[in-house]
Amino acid sequence: MSVHIENLLLAGNILINMANENRVIVITGASGAGKTSVARYLWVKYGVPRVITHTTREPREGEIDGVDYYFETAQTWNDNHFIEEISYSGHRYGSSYEGLERAWRKSRQSNHPGIISLVVDTIGAITYRQTIKEQAVIWFVTVSDVTGLQKRLIARGDDPKHVLERTSSSDFERDMHIPDELAQDATMIVNDDWQLTQKTVDQVINRFMTDQVI
Repeated sequence: MSVHIENLLLAGNILINMANENRVIVITGASGAGKTSVARYLWVKYGVPRVITHTTREPREGEIDGVDYYFETAQTWNDNHFIEEISYSGHRYGSSYEGLERAWRKSRQSNHPGIISLVVDTIGAITYRQTIKEQAVIWFVTVSDVTGLQKRLIARGDDPKHVLERTSSSDFERDMHIPDELAQDATMIVNDDWQLTQKTVDQVINRFMTDQVI
């Protein structure tokens, strides 16, 4: 099958999903703010599947292909159609239309079909908003105090030196603020206390699901 035909079929699948009003909750914000915890909570409590992203790095101990990441080689990477991708420490990371389709299919087995989640940085969130428009529902996860975040990360066992480097980086500073492109309709979730954050997520997701039904 030619690349042109593959792209036409892929575009057709995306258009079908748009017609079905499928949505992806794009969870963005700074590293360590709690994006993955929010996505995991959505899965455990509400059955909202998380989009699995791709990487060319080797699996770490305990990681499972298709669960933690889709682990790709340089050759298989190009078999996917990426919405956004980055290079970091010599490896490629990205999320694909194929990943969205698989997550949407999985969502059909849940109580909330058509709703999935995805964790990306703010650059990726902007790309999703520009690419799939209203299908991307933006949640911005942040903290009110960076020092408190540093203490929390160290308390959970992260290396203090790594935490300092991580929270001093230009990427962290960028992702601590809602980009202008997303500010108008992003939902902010302040994750200073996980118990309170869960209540906030409950309120936000229930309101969102009610709006979807209406």
